[in-house]
Amino acid sequence: MTPSRATTGTARNIALYPWYQFGRNLLFWQAIWFLFFQARLSAAEAIVLYAIYDIGTTALEVPSGYLSDRIGRRFTLIVSGIATLIGVTLLSFGDGFAIFALAQVFLGASTAFNSGTDSALLFESLVSEGRQDETETQELRAWRFGFIGLALSAVLGGMMSYVDAVLPFLASALAAVGVVAVCLKFGEPPHRPETGPQGSELVRLASLRPALTQPVLSWLFLLSMLMYGFSHLPFVFGQPFILEALNDVGLAAEAPIVSGATSAVMMLFSVATSLAALNLRRAIGLPAILLLAFAMQITLVGVLALTNSLAAIALLFFRMVPDSLSQPFILARTQPLLDDDSRATYLSLRSFCARLLFAGSLYLASLSTPASGTLPYADLQAVLGWYVAVGGIALAVLAALARRIALEAPSKA
Repeated sequence: MTPSRATTGTARNIALYPWYQFGRNLLFWQAIWFLFFQARLSAAEAIVLYAIYDIGTTALEVPSGYLSDRIGRRFTLIVSGIATLIGVTLLSFGDGFAIFALAQVFLGASTAFNSGTDSALLFESLVSEGRQDETETQELRAWRFGFIGLALSAVLGGMMSYVDAVLPFLASALAAVGVVAVCLKFGEPPHRPETGPQGSELVRLASLRPALTQPVLSWLFLLSMLMYGFSHLPFVFGQPFILEALNDVGLAAEAPIVSGATSAVMMLFSVATSLAALNLRRAIGLPAILLLAFAMQITLVGVLALTNSLAAIALLFFRMVPDSLSQPFILARTQPLLDDDSRATYLSLRSFCARLLFAGSLYLASLSTPASGTLPYADLQAVLGWYVAVGGIALAVLAALARRIALEAPSKA
């Protein structure tokens, strides 16, 4: 008996994909991780631990993309889920910098194995079902599911930390088990036949050269690298910023719950923005909406560098709005320009470069922060000020280049 369309492997992938994104974004520790590390180690070591996470991701970005292209999307996503489970388990039961660093490596590996592979699985499943025109719509739908997961886990994680600081990590471990269960239900989407013999790895990697030299992909590559860093700046420094702001009014003990609530509202703002994102993109065009999103990121970091008042915490609500206005459209524009046998490798290489750049900048930032204790606002202000200066220059360069590049996809006749 032939299976119905609704039960084919690729159709099931499309149906399950938003739930996969929901589960993998149940990061109950997201609102307290810096406070957790800072309380047990120091502010400088907390920054270094995040850099280690990025280094762990960076080291495996391209190998994981290659694995995905050669062995399969489903297998690679299962590995990602298992790595998450190991990482949060180590954070739950471990102690000391070395164990925390190892946990960060596993979490970084998890991100690397997911990076590019999740989006490739969706796009190839849509192509298999003859629904590739739905790419932007499906990416936005999955984006909403993911950010609902982030919002829910942020506020619950902040509340859990009042009972025990380890509970958010244990809850994340349970979520990781659910993610692996979803991955086991995925079907491997079909790939185009390989153009070279087995073992022709150098030829395969060399096939990325045309993609990397295409003006559209090069511009999107550079923008994605920069937006990754500016999106994560408030994530890395948001918790010490909130702690400092609350400390000035004698409410430092409330930092975990305020951080959790802030993250929850942040994600809900992103979901709300995604509802209007497609109409805005059609109204002003792809280059304009992407440059607007990057400008919003720089502005947010700039305001955080100018003041640490309680009112400034509200600006963190807008942290993920630029991502809602950019990431689904970057993926939708990029995917059709890539070959099946190098799609995940390209996306992983892009993430590799973005994480390497950001990790390097964080290492430099850690050199100017205290070796012990919390992070003073004056030091945070200086660090963010340098990021804003670099971001302003980059935005001007990207805007100038956008005038010379046909960033919009050709319309179908």
